[in-house]
Amino acid sequence: MGYIIDGFIQAILLILSLNPEIVDIASLSLKVSGASTLLASAIGIPLGTFITLNDFPFKRLSKNVIYTLMGLPPVVAGLFVFLMVSRAGPLGTYGLLFTPTAMVIAQVLLILPIITGFTITATRAVDRSIIDTAVSLGAGQFHTALIVLNEARQALLVAVLAGFGRAVAEVGAVMIVGGDIRWSTRVLTTSIVLETRKAEYSMAIALGIILLTLSFTINMALNLIQGERK
Repeated sequence: MGYIIDGFIQAILLILSLNPEIVDIASLSLKVSGASTLLASAIGIPLGTFITLNDFPFKRLSKNVIYTLMGLPPVVAGLFVFLMVSRAGPLGTYGLLFTPTAMVIAQVLLILPIITGFTITATRAVDRSIIDTAVSLGAGQFHTALIVLNEARQALLVAVLAGFGRAVAEVGAVMIVGGDIRWSTRVLTTSIVLETRKAEYSMAIALGIILLTLSFTINMALNLIQGERK
């Protein structure tokens, strides 16, 4: 029991001293997860809105595929990206393997279905009379979509935060394509695994505290947004 208490004390001291390695790991986690969330949102929100507002062949199938991919195993996403960016893959000439860029690609692949699926649900919940009124007043497809997005803005923010929370807590995909290289591709989740295997419990606990703090902050934001909606 004593080594656990000592580990927590040392972990707090590492955080308070702004240990350079911890700062580097935490900042890279935020950069990678933030970039992947922005990219996934830029694709997923328009895509989800388009699916809701338009009728086209295989629409039901498209939604079923998206909802299925919301539960995509991280290691599968990581394996797919690894095969694409490895030397033998179609993107191998760009040297993306074991770089933060490959980690961003893997996280985008992982959270894009989540943000798209939540967007479909959010835009479908908008009162149909609002859409009909906008169309009757001469609003085009683009302006109608903007009106729908404005009405669903709180639910969309929940979708974005959920995507970021999924990305920052992910370990399998980024470990496969990032390689957990010190001062280069180490993020919070992969570093916790590595430090635990090395029996460096104080470092692992410090990183775990930071990750839990991020998760708590995201959940608080989600609860506040959902409370406002109610």
